[in-house]
Amino acid sequence: MCYHPQLGPIQTCDTCAVEIDGTVGRACGTRVTPGMTVRTQTLAARSAQRDAYDRIVGNHDLYCTVCDNNNGNCTVHNTLGLLGIDHQTRPYQPKGYEKDESNPFYRYDPDQCILCGRCVEACQNVQVNETLSINWESEQPRVLWDGGAPIGESSCVSCGHCVTVCPCNALMEKSMITEAGMFTGIPLPVWNASIDLVKGVEGAAGLKPIMNVSEIESAGREGYIEKTKTVCTYCGVGCSFEIWTKDRHILKVEPGQGPANGISTCVKGKFGWDYVNSEERLTSPLIREGDRFREASWEEALDLIARKFTEIRGQHGPDALAFIASSKATNEEAFLVQKFARQVIGTNNVDNCSRYCQSPATQGLWRTVGYGGDSGTIYDIENAGLVLAVGTNTAESHPVLATRVKRAHKLAGQKLVVVDIREHEMARRADVFLRPRPGTDFVWLSAISKYILDNGLEAKAFLAERVNDLEEFRRSIEGYTMEYAAEETGIAREELEKLAHMIVESSGTCVLWAMGVTQQCGGSDTSTAISNLLLVTGNYGRTGTGAYPLRGHNNVQGASDMGAMPDRTSGYLKTTDPLNIQTHEREWGVTLRPERGLDNTQMIDAAIEGKLKSLWLTGEEMGLTDADSNHLIKGYESLDFFVVQDLYFTYTAQFADVVLPASPSLEKDGTFTNTERRIQRLYQAMEPLRGTRPDWRIYTAVAKRLGHDWGYTHPSQIMDEVARLSPIFSGVSYERLEGFGSQVWPVNADGTGTPLLYTERFNFPDGKAKLYPAEYQPRQHAPNAEFDLHLNSGRMLEHFHEGNMTFKVEGIAEKAPDSFVELSPELAAERRVTTGQYVRLISESGAIRLRALVTGRVSGNEVYVPMNSAKSENAVNHLTGQNRDPVTHTPAYKDTRVRMEVLTETGPSPLPKTNPRYGHPTPQTGVEVERKWQRPDYIFPGGELAMLGDSLNRRVDGLGTDD
Repeated sequence: MCYHPQLGPIQTCDTCAVEIDGTVGRACGTRVTPGMTVRTQTLAARSAQRDAYDRIVGNHDLYCTVCDNNNGNCTVHNTLGLLGIDHQTRPYQPKGYEKDESNPFYRYDPDQCILCGRCVEACQNVQVNETLSINWESEQPRVLWDGGAPIGESSCVSCGHCVTVCPCNALMEKSMITEAGMFTGIPLPVWNASIDLVKGVEGAAGLKPIMNVSEIESAGREGYIEKTKTVCTYCGVGCSFEIWTKDRHILKVEPGQGPANGISTCVKGKFGWDYVNSEERLTSPLIREGDRFREASWEEALDLIARKFTEIRGQHGPDALAFIASSKATNEEAFLVQKFARQVIGTNNVDNCSRYCQSPATQGLWRTVGYGGDSGTIYDIENAGLVLAVGTNTAESHPVLATRVKRAHKLAGQKLVVVDIREHEMARRADVFLRPRPGTDFVWLSAISKYILDNGLEAKAFLAERVNDLEEFRRSIEGYTMEYAAEETGIAREELEKLAHMIVESSGTCVLWAMGVTQQCGGSDTSTAISNLLLVTGNYGRTGTGAYPLRGHNNVQGASDMGAMPDRTSGYLKTTDPLNIQTHEREWGVTLRPERGLDNTQMIDAAIEGKLKSLWLTGEEMGLTDADSNHLIKGYESLDFFVVQDLYFTYTAQFADVVLPASPSLEKDGTFTNTERRIQRLYQAMEPLRGTRPDWRIYTAVAKRLGHDWGYTHPSQIMDEVARLSPIFSGVSYERLEGFGSQVWPVNADGTGTPLLYTERFNFPDGKAKLYPAEYQPRQHAPNAEFDLHLNSGRMLEHFHEGNMTFKVEGIAEKAPDSFVELSPELAAERRVTTGQYVRLISESGAIRLRALVTGRVSGNEVYVPMNSAKSENAVNHLTGQNRDPVTHTPAYKDTRVRMEVLTETGPSPLPKTNPRYGHPTPQTGVEVERKWQRPDYIFPGGELAMLGDSLNRRVDGLGTDD
């Protein structure tokens, strides 16, 4: 009962007792040896199994028929039937503890807890948040959070691992309670009376008739509980799971089979779905009339869009229109955005939000290895000898992926090096934490490459056989000595040399990076330097090696894959490629234009200049997420016709001429592609909210009004078209993605994918990688006398991006109700600022007002502001400016300087005491079952003789050969 396939043997329940070479012992914790004889159904084994179960249910009140967890997957219930037990010998004894209801998402009922330790093992060794433990030495043990704190005031991050693996109803989602069962909504007095009645029947009739009734009740739930496989709509990890719904009520999220996550989720994926049923959902198209909007029918709104597009194209040409795809929408919908632009309108003015975060990483990989995506999968990251994380707050931005690193670091001896200007969780856990000056990562990366080459530590055979341009690269980094790197970055030479040797000596190195690298003036060049270092050390093409630019949104990888880019179609084929042009002429009946279109940032500039007249923006809160919000607003106001398609009336929507109500992922079919390049299906879990439509249907309807009847009736037909047009997706199909199936591109025509790239060749004509001579791009806005602070920004665990979805989840908003600015203790002391005090941050672009949070996560004159904000006027991008990466035009969000005004107004801490940051984890090796065995009242099931044999087995297992 304690065993879970993704947890391994925990050895707390003893119900797996079998006879091993004549002695009764635990099956789960016994290693197989040659010649071993195992008997599972001897009298002694069966007696021990039933005795173990009887002890367990002494801790658990069996009221299955009226239990919300009676859904066919309760291990306590199912084991009772498996063992054929008719009577409970040991009566249930309450533990004397109150239920803990302090977490907004789940509750713990100690009286139902069987002390199996699954939750502890999941928390300690899978999630590695290390919050849960069991006080085995107590007279009455129970599961503890932070050693005994209320759940809601502990370090629990509400990831939900514990709830997912709980084998009964001790840990259960609050959204299930009184909602799941046929009899569970009855008033409490009647409910208690029902339990007493059932208990009375048990003594006379036994457990079997009662279990039969509960199984009938469980089967009856199948008529109204839907279980639908979906893929998470938040970050790029690509967690997949079943979502349980009753009409539009979301009962629970049940992970288990997802190829990227297994049992793992984060607070958003497990509990962050209430936004789907928010009262703020748009349910009718809106058309601007002067300064106001009025509701309109779909026919009127779509007719207006088609007419205005036709007029603008006729008067100003196709390049007066532009289109932005959503990283939250499906692959199929991103494909249709670029198809609409190129086929229906005739322009390459199309882009997606990867321009704001990941385009520089893609550029760096295109330059060096040929594919713009992770070179392996999460499996490779967790099997690396060394993980080097640069400019990535992985535990908060990609929580489930971080669990795999934390687990490998804790249990498998993986080395972890973090290079960042802020001390987040991964930095605190790291073997080495380096804090460079902002924007100088290119320097130390190049210096380490030079040091390795100068000292003959490079992967010589790999470079000779698989890499071009070594000598040109050597010349390009001649000036990047260790002395120069130490002076420029502030990292001691000894530390850099130590890191160089760690990389060279590791069995394999994976580099993870994110917005701390890409959102700099030199994001493309620094990404290139990362890949160069991996090539110099031979860290491509083997398990546990490679480059991992962690994708921020659930489908930001897919939006680019599908061709929502100004110069490439689906599969990253250039619009100038003759074969690609020919293929699209055959499929679409039009000739692709070779000119590069406008990207996101250029579109706004072109609107201000009067060149761009119309923009159709899908599913992006661009007004808060693009840099320099004031500049952006000016661009919106310069457009003749602006269409916004979203779930809510967003900050951006207030500048639109037409607002279209779209449908979220739970209301449609499609596919997402995660950071691993893994394509997964999502299935419609509920009908689109009345008055809304999926994006793909909206594009199809407008295209038809403009003379292009695409004829799609299901998104699978769109993916079939993608496969025909794009060689790297040639074998992708909905049939091959059925259920929890997935495919990792490139996918061959026979359906086989490529989880690990570059095992035989790199994606260049000769099959060899290229060492690219990149250039250092120093930051342009270092602090000065007037603006003396450096501004950093990024994500936080509880919220996603600007927070449009997560602020609509009450429990998340309770944990993190608004944005704030982190100040270092030294800066706070110098300026006489305390936590909760309001300050105004002012840059050359704008100003915002926030409460301060004094924390050691930041140091010196660094300040940090999360990207999410409950109030649009205090969003951090009112401060960021126009400087950009020169190659990709990605805004240099991280190159921003500000000054701070201390205000007199003071409020409470911006993070309430219920936020997990204030908790005190209790790390241990796992459930530590040996402590249970050492209790004076513990006897192995079956009696003293069985216990003696088991004890001897354990002693023999611990002896060495010489003994």
